[in-house]
Amino acid sequence: MTRLPDLAREAMTDQQRRIHDEIATGPRGRVEGPLKVWLHSPGLADHAQKLGAYMRFQSRLEPRLSEIAICVTGAHFKAEFEWWAHSRFAHDAGIPEAVTEAIRKGETPVLDAPDQQVVYAAATELNRDHGLSDETHARAVRILGLPALVDLIAVVGYYHLVSLTLNTFQIPTPDGSRPFG
Repeated sequence: MTRLPDLAREAMTDQQRRIHDEIATGPRGRVEGPLKVWLHSPGLADHAQKLGAYMRFQSRLEPRLSEIAICVTGAHFKAEFEWWAHSRFAHDAGIPEAVTEAIRKGETPVLDAPDQQVVYAAATELNRDHGLSDETHARAVRILGLPALVDLIAVVGYYHLVSLTLNTFQIPTPDGSRPFG
C-alpha cells in the first residue's frame, strides 16, 4: 500500500496542474509512479520530469541500451513499479525476456552485442561500486563514445532517484504484481 495519497486535480495548485498537464500531454502520456509523488513538491516535479523525459526519449543511448541500464538499476533497488514499467519498455525495445529475467534474478544475462554488454557491465558497476573501473570506463568510451557514457551515468543516477522515491513511498504496480517478492 502506498504511503502517499493521490493528489486530486481539484486540490492541485496552478503550478501542480501545469506540471501534471505537461507530463500527461508529453511523450509519457500519463502521470504515474514517481511523477505522482513528485507533484507534492512541484519545483522538484518540474525539473525531475524534464530530466526524465531527456533520459527516456532524447539521450544518446538507444532504448535497447538505456532500458538495460534502467532494468539493472530497478533490480538493484528491487523497485517493483520501476521493474513493472521498464521490463515492458525493454521488451518493446527488442530486449528478450530471458535477458530481463536474468537481470531481475541478479544473474548475468547473455548479451551478444558489445554495446549492450558494456552498458550492462557499466550499469552493474555503477550500482554496486558507485563508479567505474578503469577497464570498464575505457571499454565504454571505446564502444559507446564519451557523450553516450555521460548519458549512461546520468540514466543510472536518475533511476536511483526514481527507485528511491518509489520504494520510500511504497508505490505499488498497477496490476498488483510483486516482481521481487
